[in-house]
Amino acid sequence: MTCSLLAVTIITGVKLDEFKKVVTTEFGPRLKNATPANVREFLDRMQLEVLQNKKAERIVINESATSYEEVIKDFFTRILDAPKEDAVMALWMLALDLSFAAIEYQYEERFANLFREQDD
Repeated sequence: MTCSLLAVTIITGVKLDEFKKVVTTEFGPRLKNATPANVREFLDRMQLEVLQNKKAERIVINESATSYEEVIKDFFTRILDAPKEDAVMALWMLALDLSFAAIEYQYEERFANLFREQDD
């Protein structure tokens, strides 16, 4: 299971109401049409948009973290200082990413068992 870069990127310049509309347009009301595949596509597309918006800016990598654990700790520390709307959106996308990755893993296990039975 991988955590997208977007999930640990604090979104700036997007209002929560706008974000809700984008999510509803993408997945329907109450995430009715969300699947592991289209969630991944959505998060990847959002990540590209964030990176393209920052493309004009100079990117400086000043990362002192040497492990995934340190990156996560840094994210959660920064999120506490983020504006509330940015924090809500970043945490929502992180939760969406992790939750649907877990669902995808369950599907993989279920289908792997089905195919394993056919091979025997």
